[in-house]
Parts: sequence; structure tokens; C-alpha cells
Amino acid sequence: MIDRAQDIAASVLLSKECHLLECDGEPDHIHLLVDMHPSVAPGKVFGSVKSAISRTLRKEFEKQLREYFKNWNKGLWGDQSYYASSGGAPIEVLEKYIQEHSRGSGSAVKKDRKP
Repeated sequence: MIDRAQDIAASVLLSKECHLLECDGEPDHIHLLVDMHPSVAPGKVFGSVKSAISRTLRKEFEKQLREYFKNWNKGLWGDQSYYASSGGAPIEVLEKYIQEHSRGSGSAVKKDRKP
């Protein structure tokens, strides 16, 4: 499901002229490293990403997911979100951060990078 969420996020981000650089996840959350122009409103972009992921995963994986949700119609996500700017940190530092803060396999999935 994390791989599918990654594909959905990359597609939505591309439609918003943003680029998914890294994606990794755990059973209860995902990390996305995104390249976006400063004029883009993160809340709006990630609202679209979260909606698309929730809608698609609940459709494609309903059998696996339904048992974990008391209110199926609410969606997959809680109301909380966390956004941070990298402030120009080198991509390698950000990749390492994502990899170290994932309890899963420890290997973040690299997406297409802008030149």
C-alpha cells in the first residue's frame, strides 16, 4: 500500500508542478520529501495528496483496511499534518533524515529528481 500511496502522491504532486524526491512509510504514516516552489501553498497541495491517497487506497484495498477504521467514511488520515522547510539543506542530508526516521526497511524510495 505504501508503494501505491507513493505513486498517487507523485502523480498529484506533478499535477501541482511539484516533484516527489523521496517517499518512505510505516503502517501509521508516510514521509514525503517534496520539491516545491515557494509560492505553492503546502496545505493545499498536501490536502490534495491526502485526499487522493485516501480515496484510492480505500477503494483498492477496502477488504484489508476496513477492519481498522471505526468511521470508514472519515478517510485514512487524521487532522494532523507536519510540514517543514529544508532551508536549502543538501538533498543527501534530507534523504538520510528520512531513512533514519523510518522504522520500516530503512530504505527510502527515490523518485525522479529535477536536474
